[in-house]
Amino acid sequence: MTTSETAVQRTLQGLFAARWQALLSPTPWTPGFDPRGAAIRQGEWQVAPPPDELRARQVEQLVEASDAAALDQALVAGPDALIFDFDDTFSPTPANVRAGYANLTTLQGRAGPLTMLRPRPLYMADPSPSAPGTDSATINDVAAFVQAFPEREFLYVYIPKLEFPAQAEFWHDLLTEVERQSGRAPNSIRVCLQIETLPGAFHAEELLYALRERAFGLNAGRWDYVFSAVKWLGGDEQFCLPERAELHMGQPSMQAYEAHLARVCARRGAQAVGGTAALAPDPADPEPALAVVRADKEREAAQGYVAAWAGLPGLIPTVRAVFRSPPPVSPPAPLSEEQVKTALLGFPRAEQVPLAAVREAIGVACDYFRAWLAGRGVIVRAGRVEDTATAELARAQLWQWVQHRLPLDSGEVLTPDLFGRLLAVQTDPQEPAARLLRSLVLADACPAYFPLVVRAFDEVNFR
Repeated sequence: MTTSETAVQRTLQGLFAARWQALLSPTPWTPGFDPRGAAIRQGEWQVAPPPDELRARQVEQLVEASDAAALDQALVAGPDALIFDFDDTFSPTPANVRAGYANLTTLQGRAGPLTMLRPRPLYMADPSPSAPGTDSATINDVAAFVQAFPEREFLYVYIPKLEFPAQAEFWHDLLTEVERQSGRAPNSIRVCLQIETLPGAFHAEELLYALRERAFGLNAGRWDYVFSAVKWLGGDEQFCLPERAELHMGQPSMQAYEAHLARVCARRGAQAVGGTAALAPDPADPEPALAVVRADKEREAAQGYVAAWAGLPGLIPTVRAVFRSPPPVSPPAPLSEEQVKTALLGFPRAEQVPLAAVREAIGVACDYFRAWLAGRGVIVRAGRVEDTATAELARAQLWQWVQHRLPLDSGEVLTPDLFGRLLAVQTDPQEPAARLLRSLVLADACPAYFPLVVRAFDEVNFR
């Protein structure tokens, strides 16, 4: 990193340290629409029109920021936009952060797809190089991104893990100050808000309103969203969710989530951006996986979504084809807030889960944690791209099933003891990945994010 980049980061860290620290404190929340935001939700307003270069895009490629080979493959594959990801596909070791920032600079002055940033979320911290304590990783990532592309009229940022309006207000003020310090035009850093948390879904309009001068859209992140639902509702036995395979987008509560975002975007003049196509097709017979991706994107396009993400370069043609020639749009019907609340909270309730689903969740979590602790933030497992979001969901569901002593189809009950025995069958229970999973699953309350637990137990040296 250059001296100027370090100076910009230090200034921003100093200006926003107190507000950032305040946002890290837990926020109490009761599921539902906040009466304090009623005037915003009932008001007549729209977001700023998107720049022309955003209007024709149909597929965006997610690339783990430190992976230079994946970056080269994505550039060859030719997506309409390339998302530099420091979030769900990223393991934030110091070496990976440095590599990610270096990869940003390799794109300076190069023709190709639009370059977008998904920074580390607000809960992530970096060791401070000049003072005791920690800095906001979000601020470091944003500053590095802006410094890498000073010549571009517009820059684009996906904002992850939003839950509450105060976070969106922080983001707007941060980006306003970044623009001022870097000599950029006001609101030239445009943002898409990821609605991937349960509170975020209920606050979608308030979040969009706080960023209305620079927001261009909302993005659906389904697995983070389901993880958030387990985290917020999981202590209530009435919200004991079934295995991941049952939480597909044909399920009514997931349809309600997707429709809610489309409805908000249509009313507020924002673009609705679909979720990640994350299947890894079998090279010998790719069509079954591609057919699933195609159907998933056709459903999104029919509701008014204008583009979606591809998790692998080979999925780009399929995603692009759907949004290039979309089916007729049938916008979701208007609903009252009470109807939306009922639909969003209408998750299916598990009376029991298959033993195979428990083993699968253990396998997903352990395989991913093992990779993440070794510095790899994304893996392909059993034909699916697994990342932080799916690993978080796997460990949260295990926590919930153990918490409620859920019956299994084998006739057993998932107790802490049985979980420990199943874990020992699948892996060495003393390896770091297994120890991490055990600490997450057997916690009294569902831990907020597993990287915070990693820091607490010092399983990986981030310094």
